[in-house]
This record gives sequence, structure tokens and C-alpha cells, in this order.
Amino acid sequence: MAPLPLLLPLPLLGASVSRLLPRLHGRGSAAAAAMSTARTLKSVDYEVFGRVQGVCFRMYAEGEAKKMGVVGWVKNTRQGTVTGQVQGPEDKVNSMKTWLSKVGSPSSRIDRADFSNEKTISELEYTNFSVKY
Repeated sequence: MAPLPLLLPLPLLGASVSRLLPRLHGRGSAAAAAMSTARTLKSVDYEVFGRVQGVCFRMYAEGEAKKMGVVGWVKNTRQGTVTGQVQGPEDKVNSMKTWLSKVGSPSSRIDRADFSNEKTISELEYTNFSVKY
């Protein structure tokens, strides 16, 4: 929707227009939100190997996932690895995969990250990203 041309400065138009502008802006935001939900959603399982326990890896993974806008979970395994699942828009899931395989927490050392069961999903199975114990 193209913006409406305004011929008078806003203060001269009165309060009714001031109340209308946020509503028009809100419609644009709703449309953007609808478009973002129409993007391809992906789900992928992961396991990260290396020095990934005792270095706040799970806490940093949770923070990074929330910043990126993906959902899922992370937990330590008895084998000394970190495992989990990430879901969200394909580009954001790919960004999280890069973080898991190359960045990690500041004190971690990532030897490798394995990704499996990557698939397109119709809706998210989680509402947030959490640490499992």
C-alpha cells in the first residue's frame, strides 16, 4: 500500500490524523508479520563435538537463538557433546547452524558439528528456545 500524500503539515491536520497514522502503520506491520510466517520453515537436529561442556555453551546457544529468532532446545549429553534442535525460517536456521559449527561460546572449542533430520516444516513445534537438563 502506497503512503497517502499529505498536503498539510501534521500539526495543522488535527488529532484525528495523529490517531490514524499508527493504525495505518500497524497494517503494514501485520502484513510484514504475515509475510514472515509465509517463509519456508526448517527444522534441524544437531550435535556439537569438542570442548563444549563446562564453557557455558548452552547458555550462549540459548542467547544466540533468541537473538536470531529461532526456537528449539539444547542440552548436554553423557558423551561430552551438546545436542539439540533448531526450528525457524530457513535463513535464520542456517545462521544458527553456522554459529553452532564455527562460533560457540567464548571458551568453547568446536571440533565439528553434525546436522541431521533437516526438513521443511509447516509450523514451529516450539514457542521459544530452551536449555534442557
